[in-house]
Amino acid sequence: MRVLLTLLVFLLPQAAHAEACVVHSSGQQVEVKLCQQNISIPKQMFRDGFCRPELPGQKVEVSFAELCPSGAYGACRNAKVTNLTYQQDIHYYGVASDARILKLACEQQYKGVWVAF
Repeated sequence: MRVLLTLLVFLLPQAAHAEACVVHSSGQQVEVKLCQQNISIPKQMFRDGFCRPELPGQKVEVSFAELCPSGAYGACRNAKVTNLTYQQDIHYYGVASDARILKLACEQQYKGVWVAF
C-alpha cells in the first residue's frame, strides 16, 4: 500500500484557482484517494495535466469540485512542482498510517508544509 501510494504521489504531475480534483485509484487490492486543490496552476493545465495521472494497472477515476472534501487525514500545503512556480495543496484520504511517508515526500520533494488533521 505504501509503495503504491508513494508511486501515485510521484507519478502525479506535481503542482487551482478555486478548483480541485479528487483522484481515486484502485487495483491489486489497493485503494488510494487524494485531492489536489489548485493554488496557482493555469486552469486548463490543471484539468488536462495535473488531474490526469497515468497509473498502469490501476483503475483511475477523477472528479472535479470547487474545494477538496472534508475527511482528509493530512495535506501537503503549497506543494511546488520542481523547476516551476506552480503550487497546489494535496489532501490525503484513507490509511492515516501512510502520513509518515507522505510527510517526507511533501517536505523533501514538493517543498511544502505537512499539516495533519
